[in-house]
Amino acid sequence: MKALVAFLVDHAGDLLGQTYEHLVLTVVALALAVLAGLPLGLWITRHSRLKTFVLGFAGVLQTIPSLALLGFLIPITGIGAAPAIVALFLYALLPILRNTVTGVEGVSGAVKEAAVGMGMTDIQVLRNVELPLATPSILAGIRTATVVSVGVATLAALIGGGGLGVYVFRGISLANTTMILAGALPAAALALVLDAVLGVMQRRLATLLVPASVLVVALVLASLGQSLVHARGAASRLRIGAPAEFMERADGYPGLASRYAIRADVVEMDHGLMYQAVADHRVDAIIGYSTDGEISAMHLRALEDDRRYFPPYFVAALVRKPVLEAHADLRVALEKVAGRVDAELMSRLNARAEHAREPAERIAAEFLKSQGLATGPHRRGSPADVVIGSKIFAEQYILAEVFADLVETYTPLRVDMKIGLGGTNICFEALRRGEIDLYPEYTGTGLLAILNVPKDVRDELLGDASRVYEYVQREFATRFALEWLTPLGFSNRYAVVVTNETAERLGVTTTSQLLARFHAN
Repeated sequence: MKALVAFLVDHAGDLLGQTYEHLVLTVVALALAVLAGLPLGLWITRHSRLKTFVLGFAGVLQTIPSLALLGFLIPITGIGAAPAIVALFLYALLPILRNTVTGVEGVSGAVKEAAVGMGMTDIQVLRNVELPLATPSILAGIRTATVVSVGVATLAALIGGGGLGVYVFRGISLANTTMILAGALPAAALALVLDAVLGVMQRRLATLLVPASVLVVALVLASLGQSLVHARGAASRLRIGAPAEFMERADGYPGLASRYAIRADVVEMDHGLMYQAVADHRVDAIIGYSTDGEISAMHLRALEDDRRYFPPYFVAALVRKPVLEAHADLRVALEKVAGRVDAELMSRLNARAEHAREPAERIAAEFLKSQGLATGPHRRGSPADVVIGSKIFAEQYILAEVFADLVETYTPLRVDMKIGLGGTNICFEALRRGEIDLYPEYTGTGLLAILNVPKDVRDELLGDASRVYEYVQREFATRFALEWLTPLGFSNRYAVVVTNETAERLGVTTTSQLLARFHAN
């Protein structure tokens, strides 16, 4: 609790800004949904043949996974607030439509017949009888849409839209409960406040409708003004896309910005969306991985880390010692790929998964065959002798499948898979707790993100890949009873990535050159 309070105090300015961004996203999308959904809902009550189709279509939109919908929208709207508002608008439509139809159709037939008997037209019946009686149901739908929108708006952080999801996703990546709560609690409070305001409006609609409308207009105008100011300021500044985890790592953005004296606008994004964003020039550069297949497939270029900020990230199986001791043949099986995978080969394998969309299982099996290694039939599921985990990107999926195939082929052990576990700390904590038995990890990540070594140790080790490996191997064994097996052979470093077109236009091959071009403007 003390840690949470301290974090909230230290980051109060950021949290207030994120709360405002979250509020603007929610209210603007909700206002658009009401402006579209209410008339459409009233219209289909007069055209019953279209009601099933319209409600069904809105229901289908509601079933599309939020992140998938945002991914579909980026090529059309770009990154930032725009795709988030469109997605929230689409998600808010169904409850507003459904409750509008339910409210109007729920008005007593006798009441409507009496109104017609008094000489009212259909429009007069709707305006003077049905709509007033349906208002509680309509407002209930708007309240439901509001709460849903506040929750979904956290995903805007994954596409550079800001909001309270920024700390939520950083915390998830780093398994930092304090950081997760710092974003989740204000979001929950915002949902409660907005629901309470709508509840008061439901009771005092006439007196609060105009002030509420003025507030919505003010928020929209403020948001547009803020976007215009930001657009002018960002025109000559470098825009860098980065995954949430990178913003808080010991080898992450703060240290990179200090080493290179970076002045840039950082757009936090989901790792899977970053490459399309830089390819479409939505951002100028991204923080990618040097072996990612999308670099060659999408005509991108990893710039040289000329100030040697990033440590070597040689990959190896990180395994619980008790498992190795219990199964003597496990080490032998996993070591069969030691030193066999260079960076070029790993990049090609990644490209097959990321660009050609081939399944990781097939890529792993064909790789092993190309190395003269056998692949046996799968023996997977619970209960298992060995549980293999992975983080949430293609390279990890491929390596986890390679490890699984080796265990199944060269040992009698039964394997279970828990892949796509998220950030580094999620995998590492699962390993420490025995929820998984091994996963692919990187030596630089072990040194900086897990051991979090002091700066003097970091500066002493980073220039020597073998010393980094020896250090993490010794420390992990002593502190955690975990063992690093022999590295596979390649180093997957972080890298500043730009398009080939950008690199050639600016004449840059290093990170320093890129920054110099933008800082000179």
